[in-house]
Amino acid sequence: MVSRMANALLHIRGTYPALRPAEKRVAKVILNNPREAVHYSITELAKKAEVSDATVVKFCKRLGYKGYQEFRILLAQDVAVKPVLIHGEVELGNDVRTIKEKIFQANISALQETAQALDTEALERAVHALAKAGEIHFYGVGASGIVALDAEQKFSRIGMRASAFLDTHLQIARAVHLRAGDVAVCLSFSGETVEIVEALRTAKQAGATTIAITSFSGSALAREADILLLTSTQENLFRSAAIASRLTQLGTVDTLFIAVALENHPQAQKAMEKTEEILSQRRQGSG
Repeated sequence: MVSRMANALLHIRGTYPALRPAEKRVAKVILNNPREAVHYSITELAKKAEVSDATVVKFCKRLGYKGYQEFRILLAQDVAVKPVLIHGEVELGNDVRTIKEKIFQANISALQETAQALDTEALERAVHALAKAGEIHFYGVGASGIVALDAEQKFSRIGMRASAFLDTHLQIARAVHLRAGDVAVCLSFSGETVEIVEALRTAKQAGATTIAITSFSGSALAREADILLLTSTQENLFRSAAIASRLTQLGTVDTLFIAVALENHPQAQKAMEKTEEILSQRRQGSG
């Protein structure tokens, strides 16, 4: 969590759902204009958020900082390294060039933040569990389901017993049959998708190692997983379009895939050659 806390804006967005109502008002003021907020005194910030000075202090401590001064220093560092880009929601009247800039800059920023947020130790634990897994399940719905399917395809190509489940009933039905040594990877941007949380709990009760890929450290999925992989929260807090979040999930899955393939290199290489051979034969036959 240290790397996450060092990026103050990323940490605020990741913790936002778990904040109390008054603390959320403080968070909104900062997130809406971080370059201006970094200059606020504690009293000025409290006034802008319509809360007490004590609430601002509680907000900082809930995020894990010693107090407002430490938080403001880290926020200043965060703001200083971020270039001024064409950001924001795509709006009516935006021309194609502006839409292109907003979408690509949001995606680039989300990937950069995820690279910073992903904890190396958690990644290593996830890779170790996946590399020796008897069976791997990927659970996701909506946009996260697309990532689950991509993960199934990748891990299957290196000889792993990997399956993606997008149907919520089937997720539970299959999770209950997992055993110790198996792994369930649960994908949810919010970490509060009820069906995915239930699938994780079922897999955990069955004895499998559970991995959560989510953007919110205070979410139910994050709290209950054995291994937590945090991604960027670039989607709008109040109206998610699942654009940047899908890319950060894909990037996280790609990292796991390559690391597992390298850890099991001889087996992975042999499996990929075998897969390529049969696919090549099919291409020649259809040609």
